[in-house]
Amino acid sequence: MQSGDDDAMMARIARRDAVAFSHVVDLHAERLHRIAWRMIGDAAEAEDVAQEALLRLWSQAGGWKTGRSGIAAWLTRVAMNLCLDRLRRRRFASDEPVPERADESPAADALLDAERLRAQAVAALGALSERHRAAIVLTYYEELPNHAAATAMDMNLKAFESLLLRARTAMREALAARGLVSLEHAA
Repeated sequence: MQSGDDDAMMARIARRDAVAFSHVVDLHAERLHRIAWRMIGDAAEAEDVAQEALLRLWSQAGGWKTGRSGIAAWLTRVAMNLCLDRLRRRRFASDEPVPERADESPAADALLDAERLRAQAVAALGALSERHRAAIVLTYYEELPNHAAATAMDMNLKAFESLLLRARTAMREALAARGLVSLEHAA
């Protein structure tokens, strides 16, 4: 959708047009769930985040400012903030280490190796700070252009690019610590 289309859609939602809201849900719910799942790592919490972001769109539709970045960027920003809030609450909820997950992959050797690599890459991503993880998820998993990711994180483009550079370095170091890349590539 174009910015004008988003503005028109939000005007309909502000008038409590359920068909318009349903259309927005169909367009964005799956992506919001993916972002939340990658940030939080829990499918049920990811569903809660996606629903909460969409609920906020419905309840705050009357305050929509036309000509802004659009519905997708607004929802992404809300979902990222909800994820960061949940991650911060977890950090203070317990000082116990996160338990290891059991390997649930099929018995075939190739599939086991692939799962082991994937789990270590996910663990490396999980070891990053919340902001670094958000930059990596938006850029590489959601394939947002830098300007869209910067908007979603409520940052200017230069600050986001600097954050992304630091996030890449931290990710390379986390991968090297797990033996997934050589130390020469991590430097």
